[in-house]
Amino acid sequence: MIYLDAAATAPVRQEVLEAMWPALTQDFGNPSSHHTVGEAAGRALEYARRTAAQVLGCRPGEIVFTSGGTEANNLAIKGLALASPRGKRIVASAVEHPSVLEAVEYLERLHGFTLVRVPVDPDGVVDLEVLAAELTPETTLCTVMYANNEVGTIQPVEEIARLCREAKVPFHTDAVQAAGWLDLDVSRLGVDALSISGHKLGAPKGCGLLYVSGRRPLEPLVHGGGQENGRRSGTENVAGAVAVATALSLAEKERAETVPRVTGYRDYLIEQVLKALPEAQLTGHRTGRLPASASFCFPGTSGEAVLLELERRGVVCSSGSACAAGSDEPSAVLLAIGIDPAVAQTAVRLTFTAAVKEAEIALAVRAVVSAVKDVRKLAP
Repeated sequence: MIYLDAAATAPVRQEVLEAMWPALTQDFGNPSSHHTVGEAAGRALEYARRTAAQVLGCRPGEIVFTSGGTEANNLAIKGLALASPRGKRIVASAVEHPSVLEAVEYLERLHGFTLVRVPVDPDGVVDLEVLAAELTPETTLCTVMYANNEVGTIQPVEEIARLCREAKVPFHTDAVQAAGWLDLDVSRLGVDALSISGHKLGAPKGCGLLYVSGRRPLEPLVHGGGQENGRRSGTENVAGAVAVATALSLAEKERAETVPRVTGYRDYLIEQVLKALPEAQLTGHRTGRLPASASFCFPGTSGEAVLLELERRGVVCSSGSACAAGSDEPSAVLLAIGIDPAVAQTAVRLTFTAAVKEAEIALAVRAVVSAVKDVRKLAP
């Protein structure tokens, strides 16, 4: 099997399992307990916090461990907005993840906020002129994802952060897909909050983190014992914190070597598929996209039928966001970049880990081409 659905989840890394094991066995204590077992767990938790902070270029106290990217996004958006709700306007791109858009829609329904959606161009890049005009004195928060989970397009996050600073608007970015592939130094990026999910990096599902600047007040979503400096109550998942921090650190150390190699594989895959299937449509930016992400629409087919044919050929991939699995509706991201709804239903996304081999990419190209051709033959 060739696994090309890493944007949905990546396999757990052996090094991460080994790093977690002590927190699941001898250091099993509650990190808030004042005895030797609890203090050992507390040291493991603080090790994880320092490790993550080193990658992000922030202070350890600015890291909040969460249950994953969805919680991190919800905590950032609801927490920043409710703590300082000036104007009650939230600016977001039209291609945000559901965990971002639905968090803002919750604030609309129950707290009187207004969501302003900024359009994107056909490559999926946010319109900076429109965004800048929407950063008014009444704007509470701006949130734009670092890289898109469906089409892979990378947003100009540093430029957006600069515009937000000039307008004195807090800026959050969902970096769930960017982690491991792009620079995450928050001071260089200029962001006030940044979300990460562990299972995209080789940690188990159910762990993640949020960086939030110490200058920004944050209203907690979960109240109780005051853990995580009062920003996320509940006994911490020490093993999960160690896992996400370890996976993040390993990916960052490997990034300089893996990005050029994997980018070459991605470009080969895109070039060969478009050459063999001229009617295929690449979605997202041709070059300004994640190194390990290729996404297409194949007019005249069914995306689900192509996926089934690919799995028969030993290639596992997806039609888009795993968070929209089971939906019959065309992708909101593809509609936002101007793709016809019928064509959007033919989408196929191939995303891989840094461990992918050149031979696997070559096999995947052949599988995609033959699967699409076979599905077309059967089309009514």
